[in-house]
Amino acid sequence: MIHVATAPGAHLLFDLLAWGAGIASTVAIYRWRLHDVARSVATKVDGGYFLFLALGAVPGAWLAGSFNSLREHAPVLSHSVAGALAGAILGVEIYKALRGVKGSTGGVFVGSFSLGVVIGRLGCFFAGLPDDTFGAPTRLPWAVDLGDGVGRHPVQLYESASMALFLAVYLVGLARRQPWAMRRGFYVMCGWYGLQRFGWEFLKPYPRLIGPFNVFHLLCLGLVVYGWVYYRADRRRERVAQDRALSVPRPDHQPL
Repeated sequence: MIHVATAPGAHLLFDLLAWGAGIASTVAIYRWRLHDVARSVATKVDGGYFLFLALGAVPGAWLAGSFNSLREHAPVLSHSVAGALAGAILGVEIYKALRGVKGSTGGVFVGSFSLGVVIGRLGCFFAGLPDDTFGAPTRLPWAVDLGDGVGRHPVQLYESASMALFLAVYLVGLARRQPWAMRRGFYVMCGWYGLQRFGWEFLKPYPRLIGPFNVFHLLCLGLVVYGWVYYRADRRRERVAQDRALSVPRPDHQPL
């Protein structure tokens, strides 16, 4: 068992680092690869986009987190990144439906969200037991003692590593200008985040909601379905647009 020094204030410190790194990564990735994509999105949306995003993300974070924590033995209000993501998606999709906007608009947020989770989960880990994100007891060699003498799964590190892996693959995809990263990276991120966290939730002592599943299982399953359905829909739109494109010969008889 590995003993870990913890401090509740670590959460705030790493949150600030996550926000700072997220903003910096957004600017860097925009300038490096996504400036054309972001400009295309900017022609379709206005300030209402961010209003609907916030109106979904903020209550989504607190409703999901508190719905889970208020059912525990020591009920408290809390917030959740999974709830914030799900709420933001709901808000943005309502906005897009009202405005008739098609396709992904979240590509510019992929890097910042992923890096934010990588860093933020380290804060959850070093904040220790008061953060209420610790794992279930285990006898595995890498079990961690967060201050109560009980060996636990370091689920925060599992999630951090999973999103770091995704971020690395995503950056390679951007470097190679692969369509899944350039056009549909947000849908892939939602699917991967939901899938990996769905698995880690089995290693947390959260109260169950339906059978072996807690509220975050259901949220993450919804994120997986969302990512899959919208990814496929965007690919269908892309194929239809290509099929409708006219081949107009240039003077050298090569199609444009």
